[in-house]
Amino acid sequence: MEEEPGAPVAADADLSTLAITLLKGVIYREGDERLWGALLDLQTRVREYLVILGLELVLDEAEGYAFLRGKPDCEDGSGLKAPRLVARRPLSFPVSLLLALLRRKLAEFDASGGDTRLVLSRDDLVELVRVFLPDSSNEARLVDQIETHINKIVDLGFLRRLKATSGPASYEVRRILKAFVDAQWLADFDARLAAYQNQLAGASATAGGADDE
Repeated sequence: MEEEPGAPVAADADLSTLAITLLKGVIYREGDERLWGALLDLQTRVREYLVILGLELVLDEAEGYAFLRGKPDCEDGSGLKAPRLVARRPLSFPVSLLLALLRRKLAEFDASGGDTRLVLSRDDLVELVRVFLPDSSNEARLVDQIETHINKIVDLGFLRRLKATSGPASYEVRRILKAFVDAQWLADFDARLAAYQNQLAGASATAGGADDE
């Protein structure tokens, strides 16, 4: 009896496609239902393949996303550390601040039991972060700076810009943010934020004292 031609090759092709796509970024269920279905079917093989590269598949079937996370640095027995395939991206304080605020907003939104999609306008995002930034006499410049931070978060994949025919832009907060900003991260950031606010208060008091002289 002859083997059915093409079946193993097709499976290998799907595995390669999945691995390459994951190496490029996040796979969303809503973005490609066929690709998502293939990932669910082959996730065991995908995990086995990626672990050889020192990568871990993070898949949340309920939320509908999957991405790769690098395993902790380890040696291969020769005293050399394995190369990192998923780069770490240092974030500026304003970007970290906005991510933390969005994570809290998402938690509050989920607790309300409403829609599953949290959508915020550009003005909502500006007001969310404005109170934590130093006062500026140039409102337009401040808004431009915040928009730069928003665009960075869009590039990181935690916000998705929605199509709009008119008015300010709107953004969907991607639920994958929950996988990156956990309770411990928020707690650590709260400590940094408290120190930052104390610095701002001290700077404001110093400036006020100088004006009184």
